[in-house]
Amino acid sequence: MYSNIAANKRKTIFIMAVFVAFVALIIWLFDQYLGGSTGVFYGGLIGAAFYVLITYYTGSKLALAVNQAQEIQKRDNPRLYRIVENLAITDGLPTPKVYIMNDPALNAFATGRDPKHSAVCVTSGLLDAMTDDELQGVLAHEMGHIKNYDIRVAMVAFALTAVISLLADIMLRLTWFSNNDRENNNQVFLILGIVAAILAPLVASLIQLAVSRQREYLADATGALTTRYPEALASALEKIKNTTSVVKRQNTATAHLFFANPLKKGSLASLFSTHPPIDERIKRLRSMGTHA
Repeated sequence: MYSNIAANKRKTIFIMAVFVAFVALIIWLFDQYLGGSTGVFYGGLIGAAFYVLITYYTGSKLALAVNQAQEIQKRDNPRLYRIVENLAITDGLPTPKVYIMNDPALNAFATGRDPKHSAVCVTSGLLDAMTDDELQGVLAHEMGHIKNYDIRVAMVAFALTAVISLLADIMLRLTWFSNNDRENNNQVFLILGIVAAILAPLVASLIQLAVSRQREYLADATGALTTRYPEALASALEKIKNTTSVVKRQNTATAHLFFANPLKKGSLASLFSTHPPIDERIKRLRSMGTHA
């Protein structure tokens, strides 16, 4: 378990290194377009780093906001709140904030850069469809992400997605509203801007893929270990398979945070899904039960 936590920390460093290289390349294009001013290059690099730092620390709130999650207190839903509290005690973690997302899909997600700044969210559809044991299994999985520091990697991915998309958008806007006396440069810059805008979602998907499918298997195993009842989580996954995990508000930037793939099949982001096949997850969980 500890080796997996250490691996996730190393993965964060790797993702940040890739991010810096990619951002530096885009800022270099700005710099060349504006005449090779080193002030633009270094200023842009510092500005981008500052932006991703802010996004990293506010990413949790953004993820909850874009999914229209509403925070609840114990009196609002004692059943849900009590399960989260009990799991936090079992895992030796601070109790995360609890949210509900008004959506008929069966899904959930956890967010927060560390256990002290974490939150869990479930859809109203999940609450209605799951038994107490199944709901506990799903939430144990999400608490597993928090315990294994998977969310830190996910928040980095969220921040990078936002920055890369923003830079691509700025590049295009500068192209459209630049002066005509740089027509030749504009043509080159326009091509580069369009390429960057097209590549931005692909790069974002690759960053989300860096949050490996293995972390989902690890969270399943962690959750099963916490509850000592892997069949409950397997049963929850089976219900999701037979209904749907696709949420109404489609958001590719936060898709990798969810318990099951929240995106419609056939979308570009769905092709790069970080979620392993549900059947395989069920198979592994029931294998744990067999060997228990």
